[in-house]
Amino acid sequence: MQPLRIGIVGCGNISGIYFQNATKFRPLEVVACADLDIERAKAKAAEFKVAKAVEPDALYSDPEVELVVNLTIPNAHHSVAKAALEAGKHVYNEKPLTIQRAEAQEVLALAESKGLLVGCAPDTFLGAGLQTCRRVIDSGEIGEVVAAEAFMMCHGHESWHPDPAFYYKKGGGPMFDMGPYYLTALVHLVGPMSRVSASARASFAQRTITSRPKHGEVIAVEVPTHLSCTIDFENGAIATVIQSFDVWAHKLPCIEVHGTKGSMIVPDPNGFGGEVLVKTAGDADWRAVPLDAGFPENSRGLGVMDMAYAIRKGRAHRASGALAYHVLDAFHAFHESSDEDRHVRLTSGVPRPEPLPAGSGPDELAG
Repeated sequence: MQPLRIGIVGCGNISGIYFQNATKFRPLEVVACADLDIERAKAKAAEFKVAKAVEPDALYSDPEVELVVNLTIPNAHHSVAKAALEAGKHVYNEKPLTIQRAEAQEVLALAESKGLLVGCAPDTFLGAGLQTCRRVIDSGEIGEVVAAEAFMMCHGHESWHPDPAFYYKKGGGPMFDMGPYYLTALVHLVGPMSRVSASARASFAQRTITSRPKHGEVIAVEVPTHLSCTIDFENGAIATVIQSFDVWAHKLPCIEVHGTKGSMIVPDPNGFGGEVLVKTAGDADWRAVPLDAGFPENSRGLGVMDMAYAIRKGRAHRASGALAYHVLDAFHAFHESSDEDRHVRLTSGVPRPEPLPAGSGPDELAG
């Protein structure tokens, strides 16, 4: 198969793993990279032997580039995706798809009008851990899913991120930052969401950066930093979700899924591998389930590879714009629920993404 030629826009903190994996994933070829800071783009191009380091507009207009991988900050996801689509390129955004629902709708409609595809991170649900969990559920081992819990709690990113202010501005906060991993995993495992409710607050009006190089700078917090949420799924299951930048320590699991015949502990959805544990009515204790899928290592960009095969083979891709929009729709619904003191019914929907074949590697993704 002819490799899909990609251009990477945004050469910041997360880009290194995308560059690294793109050199390993056979159907991908990085032909250009871009950043508003051209020196940063040149540094990545030199490190990963990419032929061209250019301004973003030059990358969009480059006839060699077929798909733009958009690794910019969330506030730029809409403008970069729109520019790439208008130039006739497929787009894969880092999460979230965009900040506002209307922006995401515009991106998806533009892509459809041009016959182009939109993909979006996270693609961690394609890793060995969550794919094994999917097979446990689909096999009926824990029965029909009736409930789930998902917890991500820490005290924010100002202690380690070199430039953490955007995590506390519009489009930031724990739900927009980490929620994509947790909600995408739940949709993958349980199915589409139908109704949500939530309570949300910003517990601290300001944050002081303790990382370098901006040590001592004070950030004004503009978004809720602790959300306690309930999700009703179309199949009747109910999930409890807490996403927080206001908690110093906890012992809660990342995700648990409970069925009519047993329960399952799901590994960290921000990773590709991890331990899967199951306990059914006949088990004396939790037992480990061997991972039966490929990609247990950090495989960011796996969604881009699946998208490359989809483009070349004319099939659907799994880390889709529709899936990312369904998750984004829920984020806004959580905030609306808290602000308006009501349940919010989602207007979006999406089928569960197709699982990967058991034991799958790059060759199996081609199908």
